[in-house]
Amino acid sequence: MVSRHPMMAEQFVLFAILAAALVCFVWGRLRYDLIAVLALLAAVVSGVVPASEAFMGFGHPAVVTVAAILILSRALRNSDVVGWVSAALEPVAGHPTRQLLALTALTAACSAFMNNVGALALLLPVALHGAIAAKRPNSQLLMPLSFASLLGGLITLIGTPPNIVIANFRAEVNGEPFGMFDFAPVGLIVAVVGIAYIALVGWRLLPQGGEPPKPDAPKPLLDIDDYITEVRLPAKTAYVGKRIAELEALGQEDVSVVALVRGRDRILAPSGFLKLQADDILVLESDADALKSLTEKAGLTLVGAAGLSAENLRSERVGLVEAVIIPGSSMEGRTARSLRLHTRHGVNLLAVSRQGEPIQERLGQVRFMAGDVLLLQGEVEALPDSLAQLGCLPLAERGLELGRKRTGSVFTPILFVAAILLTTLGILPPQIAFVAAAVGVVLIGDLQPRELYESVDWPIVVLLGAMIPVGLALESTGGSATIAQPILLLGGHAPVWVILTLLMIMTMLLSDIINNAATAVLMAPIGITIAQGLGVNPDPFLMAVAIGASSTFLTPIGHQSNLLVMGPGGYRFSDYWRMGLPLDALIVAVSIPAILWFWPA
Repeated sequence: MVSRHPMMAEQFVLFAILAAALVCFVWGRLRYDLIAVLALLAAVVSGVVPASEAFMGFGHPAVVTVAAILILSRALRNSDVVGWVSAALEPVAGHPTRQLLALTALTAACSAFMNNVGALALLLPVALHGAIAAKRPNSQLLMPLSFASLLGGLITLIGTPPNIVIANFRAEVNGEPFGMFDFAPVGLIVAVVGIAYIALVGWRLLPQGGEPPKPDAPKPLLDIDDYITEVRLPAKTAYVGKRIAELEALGQEDVSVVALVRGRDRILAPSGFLKLQADDILVLESDADALKSLTEKAGLTLVGAAGLSAENLRSERVGLVEAVIIPGSSMEGRTARSLRLHTRHGVNLLAVSRQGEPIQERLGQVRFMAGDVLLLQGEVEALPDSLAQLGCLPLAERGLELGRKRTGSVFTPILFVAAILLTTLGILPPQIAFVAAAVGVVLIGDLQPRELYESVDWPIVVLLGAMIPVGLALESTGGSATIAQPILLLGGHAPVWVILTLLMIMTMLLSDIINNAATAVLMAPIGITIAQGLGVNPDPFLMAVAIGASSTFLTPIGHQSNLLVMGPGGYRFSDYWRMGLPLDALIVAVSIPAILWFWPA
């Protein structure tokens, strides 16, 4: 008994670290990658993870493969597919069920071979255009699109990070990882059933409120018409000869100069370095309090309402775009004031919406969150680069053909398919095949070196790299055996399918509150321990963890895709389980028999 005490002490320390990490994940005030690094450091300092193994996770094949897939997903998105996809879906726009079936099936198909968020980002503008054409609220299309991206990821090894993690855990147990399409027999069944549920039943459980947009005049997510005012710059003011940026700094980023009228010339989105002249008329976007403060401080003369709507604040040179802040964006947790959006990035922030509701507080003081929808003004040619730098995804485009100049060629999909074939045939391991393909798309010029680094979701990479040693410690300290013990006690009284069901439900619930990749890292050792304790094949237990880890349908925080559609769809936290809970139940009912059929215990 004495010899077990050090092991028990290590388990206690590790459980305390994991419990603290779980609380931080649920709390949501700290980024999940930071939480993972803190958990790793705590495990190293406490001696649970040897210092020599602290950073082994960053060189783990799963982490390398995930990074390579993210790069290739970006290269595939650089191809001009949104236009022809929109055209292909136009015939079904008038039929709700057919439209949803086509959109979700296409999203799932893309997600099987791309990063989940990449597939969603590719088809999100298509869905918004589809909502306009079908006169439907965004809320009826966007959550189904997000759920479809998660379902599609179940089909292949590279469809979602949890599958890559599970495949590598299997290699440690059986000496051979799961192959490219080993997930397909079960994943495809679950995806087909899930998409059928979403298209036929699920969307009807979502909020139906809100006016549908008109096809000839898209209803914007944000409206600023009541916040546009004209002021005149008198000759006596001290700001004659000063730059626009200095005037905006006086307004503390709560005021945006969206246009300048000088004589007969009207300059939209004027540069912050443009010098002001006497009698210039400035068109400002601001709330009443910020406007009053600025006019008093700068000695401006109020002219009145500008007589302009948001639609008049664009031209061939200047555009307006609604964009959503993606998870991991550099804007998260920062304000427009600290980012200096106009002077550093060349865009004016005109409005912010959160969960479908406009934020009324001063724009310069809003601390941005992932999922916030922004209305931005800037030069058409510069907007795509500005959005990419800020970590924003364009949504509704107001008379603006927004998007990077497509550089993708036929060689990118060829390299991608070649990597899949090399992996499937066992010629090269996944991490080598997909890294080679990623290097290839850069060498042929389909992806710029700068885009290569931008395309990697570094928080996910850091999360996996930090959590893998912690997950392995769960097994080495006997912690997974301790957690599995209550379930093993059922082994003599319950069939295997009951144990698998419990394991999958546990994984689903955990994945709804922490990142799905972290869930896979923590639950895979437990699944393996249960299988070994029962003396059965661990493959069905690993498959159950893989399905459960990617079934993040109850909350917006479990997966980036869910968070990404929260703002544009106007969803509330409680809306997710309305469609997600029946889907979870359906997945359990369908996948458990399928797992035992294709991967018998």
